Amino acid sequence: MNEFKRHRRLRTSAAMRALVRETQLTTDDLVYPIFAVEGENIRREVPSMPGVFQVSLDNLTEEMDQLVKLGIRSVLLFGIPKEKDEQGSQAYCETGIVQLALRKIKQEFPEMITIADTCLCEYTSHGHCGVIHDGDVDNDASLPLLVETAVSQAKAGADIIAPSNMMDGFVAAIRKGLDEAGFKHIPIMSYAVKYASAYYGPFRDAADSTPQFGDRKTYQMDPSNRMEAFREAASDMEEGADFLIVKPAMSYLDIMREVKDRFNAPLVAYNVSGEYSMVKAAAQNGWINERELVMEKLTSMKRAGADLIITYFAKDVAKWLKEE
Repeated sequence: MNEFKRHRRLRTSAAMRALVRETQLTTDDLVYPIFAVEGENIRREVPSMPGVFQVSLDNLTEEMDQLVKLGIRSVLLFGIPKEKDEQGSQAYCETGIVQLALRKIKQEFPEMITIADTCLCEYTSHGHCGVIHDGDVDNDASLPLLVETAVSQAKAGADIIAPSNMMDGFVAAIRKGLDEAGFKHIPIMSYAVKYASAYYGPFRDAADSTPQFGDRKTYQMDPSNRMEAFREAASDMEEGADFLIVKPAMSYLDIMREVKDRFNAPLVAYNVSGEYSMVKAAAQNGWINERELVMEKLTSMKRAGADLIITYFAKDVAKWLKEE
């Protein structure tokens, strides 16, 4: 009788390893972010995010065709308007860029799941996620505008509303607003656990949403805090959230695992821009094997409990999975 366990028996070949693999990553797990921009004939690469583009509506069909061919079925829509103001009025305008993009996608690709990011930061002249009173973000005054934004997105064809603003009470307010407007069937994918992270830098290039003063630490979470994440998630569940997002993903896998264990809702990992750009930069310098690292990283998010992953790597991953 052996005095030790022969764990290597289950690692003897690629086929054997596949046979006993516990965690599987598929294209159904992937959500691809889209940055829709006002204007014409625009396909502008984000300088800090190689391979990610701002696209105008006339180029949106080509972008969506690529995703469909790759088997990606869900997109998360962000908008970059031509004009911004203190109230972020283009966020809830019937002819706003996200509303127009939603209508176009649902008309041309009705089977695609459209998720609308519901926030004001891309539309406010000051770059914050709510309205400003006396130099600070006014939580309660921001809620009606967020509700108006969510309802306008639902009217335009959003399948899921994804509020990312981190205002207290935002899920309750949006749920009530959607229900009263006749959208009881539209789920809310809440950015329930969103940390004030240094990993967001490149996104602010992509979405043109850098705060013009201060930072977002009074409404996004302190990266040092763990228990606070569960209070935030519990509140959102009580208020009617249907999905819970943890953002960022890579440095918060411990939080993701506990959120998954504590709450009975689909869990979404957001593999954010800084996580993407670091990998792309290292790959361009030949320092890493990009494919192997990305697949390992996204698999770790699934292993930590994620049911879905919002990632800028979605196209790459879908191609790699097809090759396998």
